[in-house]
Amino acid sequence: MLSGLPVSSAQAVDQLLDQFLGGSVRQKRSLLPAVAKRRQEWRPLLLQRLDSCDSSGDDWGAGTLIQLLLEQEDSVSEAFLHRYPGGWLAAPSGQGMDHAPLQLHLMRQEFEAADRLTSEVLRHLAGPGAVRRGYVYYSEVADIDGTDLVSLDRLWVAYSRGRFGFTVQTRLLRAQGGRWERLWPRLGWKQEGVWTRYPSSFTWSMEAPEGHMPLINQLRGVRLMDALLNHPALAERSQG
Repeated sequence: MLSGLPVSSAQAVDQLLDQFLGGSVRQKRSLLPAVAKRRQEWRPLLLQRLDSCDSSGDDWGAGTLIQLLLEQEDSVSEAFLHRYPGGWLAAPSGQGMDHAPLQLHLMRQEFEAADRLTSEVLRHLAGPGAVRRGYVYYSEVADIDGTDLVSLDRLWVAYSRGRFGFTVQTRLLRAQGGRWERLWPRLGWKQEGVWTRYPSSFTWSMEAPEGHMPLINQLRGVRLMDALLNHPALAERSQG
């Protein structure tokens, strides 16, 4: 017996986790229904499995398992949070920011709170002026430490099954020839001169269109979004 399961069943679960964590994006997506269905079998094994995963990357396989684990509150999820109180993914900062609150929201699939916190973090990264006025000027983006922007992007990618994040938005924008007016409908953003930020205008779940989050509220067109996506750290990452 292993973890209370017959040997054959335990081996099957081990194999499923191996395939899911080590598979391609397409393989992960095809295995996701089976992983979700058998969650009660692999949940007690996850802490050990995470020890062999790369917490400095953005593997959404591990992120998805964590989200499924935390959907149920019990001793297993408590043990995970005890070991990783600020989240499993390493999220370094070059400006002394604590990205744990954002990671905890994303782990729990609290996407609206995570989206709003991302905007708040960007204001703090941009400096006291952005904090006072309540928004970031596009000209302030160049001075934001790339480590923080990469951490924000990795968190969104890892906890969205690869569907959300700055680099996802970059890829989709390129597919539309760099034309934002073509991308807005794909992202599910409503654009009426400026982007609005009313909760009813957006989908705060994994069912949102690809690239839907994080939302960067635009006050003067797309300059801020362009500046973010073209920041050297994110531009290099999107080429990887």
